[in-house]
Amino acid sequence: MKTIAIIATGGTIAGQGSASAYKAGEIDVDSIIASIPRINELARLHLISLYQKDSNDITARDWVELRNLCYALGHDDSIDGIVITHGTDSFEETAYFLNLTLDIRKPVVMTGAMRPATATSADGPMNLYEAVALATHPQASDAGVLAVFSDTIYSGRDITKTNSIKTDAFKMGEFGTLGYMRDEKVYLQNMPYRMHTYQSEFSTLEYDTLPKVSIYYVHADCDPKLLEWMLAHNDGVVLAGSGSGNYPDSIRRVLETNETSCVVVRASRILEGAVFDSNVFDPLRKTIPAYRLSPHKARILLMVGLAAGCDEERLRKAFETY
Repeated sequence: MKTIAIIATGGTIAGQGSASAYKAGEIDVDSIIASIPRINELARLHLISLYQKDSNDITARDWVELRNLCYALGHDDSIDGIVITHGTDSFEETAYFLNLTLDIRKPVVMTGAMRPATATSADGPMNLYEAVALATHPQASDAGVLAVFSDTIYSGRDITKTNSIKTDAFKMGEFGTLGYMRDEKVYLQNMPYRMHTYQSEFSTLEYDTLPKVSIYYVHADCDPKLLEWMLAHNDGVVLAGSGSGNYPDSIRRVLETNETSCVVVRASRILEGAVFDSNVFDPLRKTIPAYRLSPHKARILLMVGLAAGCDEERLRKAFETY
């Protein structure tokens, strides 16, 4: 029988209250495990309570601490795989950070819940059961960070929260899913092809603090003065542009006259599609296109790239690669 480390960080899966009124991160991981008797038939469990947080309170420093813990467990011969319980609101950001920076080959599976542990028909126990089952499966190795929700397997790179209340709250946009779970049985249909975990050039670095990167949201009549302030007070800025990373002329003029060292990435606030170089909106190439990454995931790649000392050419290549 394999040994799986379960790292608890709080979230709704550890919440207490009703589905419509609860506080996240109130219940310890031992109590959640106790509500799933058959989970001990899947693996020996090594339980670690790292945080008891609402995922909105997860910080970049927390990412680094979680990454370092996963790295240590990944190089511990007594551990065969890792499961992380996490709140759903910032779930995809943590998943993508780990996918970029974690230098291990063992399975890493994240999960959570949309209903608190004390709610009627709580979804957390089944999600956690299936996450442990996936972490014991040989095909989960070398796949990067994976996620399980509602009997579905997702890539840590592409998973996106698309619903604020349903238990089936996650999707991978137009790319579908990696596979499905049927109780403890794993049905992987696809595998991630983008560079991840031990393949990533960012996975062997030591992280302490991360550069400051913020997101500027483009909307009708958006304030160019706010963007000017952000450029002056950040190491990087991601534009959550309209359409394919578009913005008004007032924003284009700010970018073209920008003399700060702040690096700017153009992403889109749209769920599907991609952002490319644009001769119309960015003829002077003052920005780096985010391609398929959402603004909040583009922010993470920019933070990691800047921490690695990447120049503009390497950053452009990183956004094409990861």
